[in-house]
Amino acid sequence: MRPQRLVDLLAVVALVLLGLSAYLTWVSADPGNGRKDVVLNGYTITKAPVTLALAGVLAVVVLRLAGTLLRRVLGGLVVLLGLGAIVVALSVRPDGPELSRLRPELSDVLADQVTQRLGAAPWFALVGGVALVAAGLLTVLTAQRWQRATQRYERDPAAAGSDHGADQWKAIDAGEDPTL
Repeated sequence: MRPQRLVDLLAVVALVLLGLSAYLTWVSADPGNGRKDVVLNGYTITKAPVTLALAGVLAVVVLRLAGTLLRRVLGGLVVLLGLGAIVVALSVRPDGPELSRLRPELSDVLADQVTQRLGAAPWFALVGGVALVAAGLLTVLTAQRWQRATQRYERDPAAAGSDHGADQWKAIDAGEDPTL
């Protein structure tokens, strides 16, 4: 598989996983006293994974149009976005006061009485961040081998003779399409 396609695939995987982390359970809190568990999805806790995923995919789209140097710079940016997603996945754990701010029904319960359980969303965000890091590193390492975006539209230098333009005009006058 070409590096360009692999980077695209990794970016799509990162977008899907980081996007799923927004809708899956990030934390469930048990306030005790027979009350119903409070479930908080990833988008309620933090909007960072989705934002980082969209920025990473946008950077990967721009990679298609960029030259080698800009590809390497954007690849480094994608690595940083992936590392940011990993940090968010590993460090964002709301404490008691934060939970009571997010869900007012927990405000009457003491912060130390709330039992928290992690859901699947941080794991999805972690794997999505790793996919972004891999896409960025692959871009930085293989940027010089990527096909240029305008390469397929450029004229063959051997065919561009001095009277090549006159031949095209003659073909147009004769009713032929010189672009074929």
